Amino acid sequence: MRVLFRLFLSMLFLPLLIACGSYAWRSGAMLPDPSAAPEIALTNQDGNPFRLSDQQGVITLLFFGYSYCPDVCPTTLTDLAAVRKRLGADAERVRVVFITVDPARDTPARLTSYMRSFDPNFIALTGSDTELQTVYQAYSIIPIRRELADGGYAMDHTSSVYVIDQAGRWRALISVESKLEDIVADLRYLLGAGKA
Repeated sequence: MRVLFRLFLSMLFLPLLIACGSYAWRSGAMLPDPSAAPEIALTNQDGNPFRLSDQQGVITLLFFGYSYCPDVCPTTLTDLAAVRKRLGADAERVRVVFITVDPARDTPARLTSYMRSFDPNFIALTGSDTELQTVYQAYSIIPIRRELADGGYAMDHTSSVYVIDQAGRWRALISVESKLEDIVADLRYLLGAGKA
């Protein structure tokens, strides 16, 4: 609900921001009152601890998904890999972090292979049920298991990309339907690397 409320506020204030000459976020919604992003303390695909609070100085793009996802996850990760390429040298200042919503199947080995198929610099995170639930709750993520006719299952989940700035503030949400050039422009604005 907190995410929806922030989105509502950002849409409410968008015309005001444009009228005042402020930057108009192109790829989703910029939060009108950015605050410190909730901490994330999980384990990466290499078995090493990861804390969001240790990522200051870079932009972190958080995406929740799972490796068996048939559509939105691979499409979004492909787009984020393309965005990093378009950023050139500035890509080193943008970190993509994938958090699993299917820890039962997303083993570290599976996540390592999955990330490499998009960009070897991508970070994948998993953890205990308690650790993951803490993160899901903090970011208003509600993964829902959906049984399939073939006996398998899919995981329904939020598809937006969370943008955490260099100071650790939650600044925006990127829609997965955004154009690559709009995402690049928005990230360049946050990086201060050129005209958006």
